[in-house]
Amino acid sequence: MKAVIVRASGGPETLEVADVPIPQPAPGQVRIRVEAASVNPVDLVTRAGTLAAAGLVPVRDVTGIGWDAAGVVDALGAGTGGFAIGDRVVGMNDRLDVPLGAQAEYALLDAEAVAPLPAGLGFAEAALVPLNGLTAKQALDHLGLTSGQTILVTGAAGAVGGFAVELAVLRGLRVVATASAADEAMVRKLGAGWFVPRGERLGEAVRALVPGGVDGAVDAAALGAEALDAVRGGGAFSALVGGAEPPALRGTRVVNQWVRADGAALAELLHFATTGALTPLLAGTLPLDGVAEAHRRLAAGGQRGRYVLVP
Repeated sequence: MKAVIVRASGGPETLEVADVPIPQPAPGQVRIRVEAASVNPVDLVTRAGTLAAAGLVPVRDVTGIGWDAAGVVDALGAGTGGFAIGDRVVGMNDRLDVPLGAQAEYALLDAEAVAPLPAGLGFAEAALVPLNGLTAKQALDHLGLTSGQTILVTGAAGAVGGFAVELAVLRGLRVVATASAADEAMVRKLGAGWFVPRGERLGEAVRALVPGGVDGAVDAAALGAEALDAVRGGGAFSALVGGAEPPALRGTRVVNQWVRADGAALAELLHFATTGALTPLLAGTLPLDGVAEAHRRLAAGGQRGRYVLVP
C-alpha cells in the first residue's frame, strides 16, 4: 500500500509516499481503508523533527504522518466487537511514535478512538473533525464554565478556534472572538456575540466589552499572556500549544490542553456536524501524492479550514 512517511526531518521535500506492507490489526484495533485523511499543524512539526528535538518522540528510521482518518473498516483485531467489516467510520491516532500514520491507503486505529460515520456526512468533512473538534471540546471541558458565562476564543477563524466558538455556543456560553478583521462575518456566523480584530490591544478591548474580563479563554492562536490579560482574576485558561501557556497570574487556572482520542466524544461531535451545529471547514482535497503541496499551503497560512488527502 501507499503511505506518507519521512525518513529524515526537514521541509516538505522530505515527505515520501512509499510502498509499505499493509499493517495487521493488533487486539483492540481496527484497520480502515482510508477514504480521507486531514493534514494538520502537528504533521508539519512531526515532519520537521520538532517533536523529536523536544524529546516527545525518539528518532526513528521511518516515521508515519497523519492523525485523522475517515474510511471503511477492513479488518478487526480481537476484542473489537463494536465494529464490523464494512462499517463507515472516523477516528484519530493520538500516538506520536508510530511507524505508519493515518495518511495512507490503510490505517490502524484503536477501537476506542473510532466512531461511526453518520449518514449525510461525507468522508472529507468527517476527517476534519477528530483532532480539531476533540481539542476544542476538551479545552472547553477543562475550563468548567457554565451557561451564561463568558469566554474568549483566539484564532476563532481557524480549525480549532471555529469549533471552539460553536461548541461554546452549544453550551450556552457568551463568546468574544478574535481573528483577522476579514474573518469577522464568518466568525459571527459561527455564533460569536462579540468580535475583536487581531492587532488591537486584546485585554483592553475585551474588558471594554465584558467589564472585569471574561470567565475563561481558549487560546487557539497561542497568544499566551496577551489573551490571559482578558481573563478575570480567578478565571480559567486553556493553552493549546506546548510551551505557550502563560503564568497563572491573578489566580487564573491555566491548563495546557493535550488532545486525547475519545470515540464516544467524537460520535457526539460528528452528530453536531450532521445537524449544522458544527461546521467542518474544508480548504480543499488533494491526492496522497499531493501531501507536500498540502504542507506548503498549510505553512503559508491564509486558508480557512484544513486540506484533506484522498488516497
